[in-house]
Amino acid sequence: MPEFLLELFSEEIPARMQARAAEELRTRLLDLAKDSGATIPADSVHCYATPRRITAVIDELPAQQPAKSTERKGPRVGAPEQAVQGFLASTGLASLDACEIRTVGNAEFYFAVQHIPGRATVDVLREKLPELIRSFPWPKSMRWGHGVARWVRPLHRIVAVFGGEAIGGGIGFGSSDPRKSEVFIPFASVTEGHRFLAPAPIIVENFAGYRAALLAAKVVLDAGERKAKILADAEALVAPLGLRLKSDPGLLDEVAGLIEWPVVRIGAIKPEFMELPPEVLTTSMRTHQKYFACEQASDGGLAPYFIVVGNNETSDGGKQMIAGNEKVLRARLSDAQFFWDQDRETTLESRVAKLVERIFHAKLGTVHDKVQRMAALTPALCTHVPGADAALAQRAVLLAKADLSSAMVGEFPELQGVMGRYLARHDGEADAVAEAIARHYAPVGASDDVPTEPTAIVAALADKIDTLAGFFAIAEKPTGSKDPYALRRAALGIIRIILENGLRLPLRDVFAEALAVLGPQLTSQSISTSRETILDELLEFFADRLKVALREQGIRHDLISAVFALGGEDDLVRLVARTRALQGFLASDDGANLLTAYRRAFKIVQIEEKKDGASYTATPPDADALELPQERTLVDRLAVVAPASAELLAAEDFAAAMASLATVRQPVDDFFENVTVNADQPALRVNRLRILGQIWRTLNRVADFSKIEG
Repeated sequence: MPEFLLELFSEEIPARMQARAAEELRTRLLDLAKDSGATIPADSVHCYATPRRITAVIDELPAQQPAKSTERKGPRVGAPEQAVQGFLASTGLASLDACEIRTVGNAEFYFAVQHIPGRATVDVLREKLPELIRSFPWPKSMRWGHGVARWVRPLHRIVAVFGGEAIGGGIGFGSSDPRKSEVFIPFASVTEGHRFLAPAPIIVENFAGYRAALLAAKVVLDAGERKAKILADAEALVAPLGLRLKSDPGLLDEVAGLIEWPVVRIGAIKPEFMELPPEVLTTSMRTHQKYFACEQASDGGLAPYFIVVGNNETSDGGKQMIAGNEKVLRARLSDAQFFWDQDRETTLESRVAKLVERIFHAKLGTVHDKVQRMAALTPALCTHVPGADAALAQRAVLLAKADLSSAMVGEFPELQGVMGRYLARHDGEADAVAEAIARHYAPVGASDDVPTEPTAIVAALADKIDTLAGFFAIAEKPTGSKDPYALRRAALGIIRIILENGLRLPLRDVFAEALAVLGPQLTSQSISTSRETILDELLEFFADRLKVALREQGIRHDLISAVFALGGEDDLVRLVARTRALQGFLASDDGANLLTAYRRAFKIVQIEEKKDGASYTATPPDADALELPQERTLVDRLAVVAPASAELLAAEDFAAAMASLATVRQPVDDFFENVTVNADQPALRVNRLRILGQIWRTLNRVADFSKIEG
């Protein structure tokens, strides 16, 4: 079957949009093939992106689309003429002679059967591609010239080759000027290589030739290959100097999206700039210039060199390129040096007062207000963080946001916290305070480590807890599609800090304290719900976030719901331990069978309680009314297991509590096999329903088994 190749060639596409665009093109081509009746495997469509082109190739497409047959049931034979004519008009048939008559039930009906021959695939592509391209979704797009077309950047040419030949036709874009003709881009078989090194036209017949021709024309089509070339060439430059490239996958992705032909060079940093904090050096190079930092291979310290990746080869071997980039970097680092010197002229503590000039949120006050709330919350948190010193923690919290007023953070916002650490050390603050200032934002993402030093833990928790309490209090909660204040990230951060440090933190009490601290700063109009309702919403929010956090660890979301449903459980360490034990129990034969028995008992009790208007779970069974040995055995077993499991749960020996429950399995099985619950005698029936109620009560001390799925 023939191969289909599509290239959309434009001005430079922003690096951040390329991978998504390639995947979108792949998806749309698969949909186009499916809508046209062609069946192609998903892995036969390959997409590539460079700064100037998005390319897709389908290894094999049928030359002819399959024929189709459609049939439509019409009116009954002998139906009124109006109904017949309406049916003919809707099917496009001239008369009933083109219809079939079939018997359906006891009557005969007209059926319109139409056979649609398969179209040539090239005709389908010629027809469908224009709309695919016009409707292509870009995060941002633009118009150019006098056309009304929108594309991420001006679209210059389109290669559309099927079976070695251009498919013909093209795409027309209307004109915004009635005196001008529409913009028309043909579906052709001509592309071009590197803008400077090989701009000559390239005739395209197939993907293998296209890829080889581009490589010869100084274009590396595959982004993965461009990244590999950058890394290999960079390592070849730094290794002889005893250096290594500082790992930066995000920057590597971005740089690979800026160039089609990676040309890697190494430049030097003046020694006087090496006195700047390493984060300042790397951020300045990365943010403004897209340079890679270099490290000493021996100790990982920052080295006075940088790697720059260009998109052009020069006759001087890159000397002018290196000199130009070194000059630009000197100017950048001179600015950074000025900011650094200026920031050290005043203490971090003196900057705290300036936080009143920064609004945190219109309803939640300034950043200064937030810092004061965090400080007020700190003593309560310190009681739950082993080794935390309340004085150090409060000092760290009061200074945590002060660096927002520094010139360095004004230039590099991503260094907030980090610069606070350096300024705190310069001012002679305790190491624990300085480290807590730097780490109180952590964890920022899933790959970020959580704080482990007690002072930093308290500062990080105070920041996130105050944020969550504040925004929930003013009803600015996340929605299904929006989370403008990153509250989900804050909750996940709290969960990770608690679990990874094994903190026994009662969330409800801590959030109640945060709301109490927050109260005086809020107007009556700011809070629309009661404090208890807010706390309930926060705990429910944390339950949802906990399910997300534990999903990758293989812990089932329904088991978390089952434990949360007991109420009053806000100790995440204990909750997770109980959930893990429950999951292990249910994975055993005893656990699985006991769950089945629970559901049977629960269902019977529910039905009979509704029928009788009575409760059978609150009252224990009457021991004197037990008739069968299976009843007595089960009741006796429950009488032993209920207090024993309760004691084990209180001691947080969840595995032993589950083992205790397992001993109920056989008596429950024997009960259901030998005992008729809905006996004819009313008193006996009630007593047996109460036995089932006892099963329910005993198991629900561990978790709400009704919430467990499967």
